[in-house]
Amino acid sequence: MAQVVVDTNILFSALASAESSFAKAMLRSENEFFVCETTLVEIFDRKEKLIKVSHLSSEDVTRLYRILVKRVQIYREDLISVENWKAAYEFCRDVDETDTPHVALALELDAYLWTGDKRLKEGLQEKGFKNFFVPNPTR
Repeated sequence: MAQVVVDTNILFSALASAESSFAKAMLRSENEFFVCETTLVEIFDRKEKLIKVSHLSSEDVTRLYRILVKRVQIYREDLISVENWKAAYEFCRDVDETDTPHVALALELDAYLWTGDKRLKEGLQEKGFKNFFVPNPTR
């Protein structure tokens, strides 16, 4: 069982469709999933967009949100060490600074990062970050 930090886009995709590979991977996997507090805020801010793209009612989106949030552990960002914040910023600063909390948490937990952002992944790999989560498609 691995520890996996889920970025906002993965959680958004899982919420947009309960039948998506993202939702299935989160619900069926034995891995431990973690999100930063800011991820929940970002998802809340995008609720109307979620309703629109998912074609679900507000109540159904909320129901799926509850199911998925029970599947993740929410990590307080103020518990991440200054060293890991600095290292994450160096990884993200020329790629996408908004992803710094996800990378910092992955460093803090020595966990995998699950992102669907190809540009972010390539940028991080170029700088030496290699700890990415790839879900098992057969599950």
